[in-house]
Amino acid sequence: MTVHEASHALIAYYLGDPTAKIQGRLSLNPVRHLDPLGSLVFLLTQRIGWGKPVPVNYSNFKHPMRDGALTALAGPLSNIILAFVIALPLKYLGNYMPDFISLLLWMCFHTSIFLGIFNLFPFPPLDGSKIIGLFVPHRFEHQYERYLANGAKYFVAIILIDVFILQSLIGFSVLGSVMLFLNKYVSMALLLGT
Repeated sequence: MTVHEASHALIAYYLGDPTAKIQGRLSLNPVRHLDPLGSLVFLLTQRIGWGKPVPVNYSNFKHPMRDGALTALAGPLSNIILAFVIALPLKYLGNYMPDFISLLLWMCFHTSIFLGIFNLFPFPPLDGSKIIGLFVPHRFEHQYERYLANGAKYFVAIILIDVFILQSLIGFSVLGSVMLFLNKYVSMALLLGT
């Protein structure tokens, strides 16, 4: 989560928005990125949690739609890059590591991939909803902005239906199954690519 959020702040700063830097979010200090409620929910559920969103002021960008999308893309991309970096010692030094270090690296590897993939879903407030802004024709920007403003309630509804209704009816979570499927193939690609 720390790398994810700090990457948003770094790219926003690089593209002209100093808001996150001014607020101390251009940092790898995890405390700066913890959301109290998101952390509590994670401790209670061990499944769901979130970090504090990085503040971005689109009016500081030269190309607000494009630069906002690139800032959003930085988070999931940083998770995949981090997983790749973690894959190197796992693949080449795994047999020489103590078990607890190997287990910790495997957990970080899969968590990073899950976080990257999950944030690519095109539902607000996830990063994927902002990334699709790169592909929205100019004439639909108003509808797209309305989707970003109101889409979080649909996302919450999708999650609740998936977890509480579909899981009871069909015995598994659709989003969870998609995440596991994508994690499997991204993991294989990263491990083969090292």
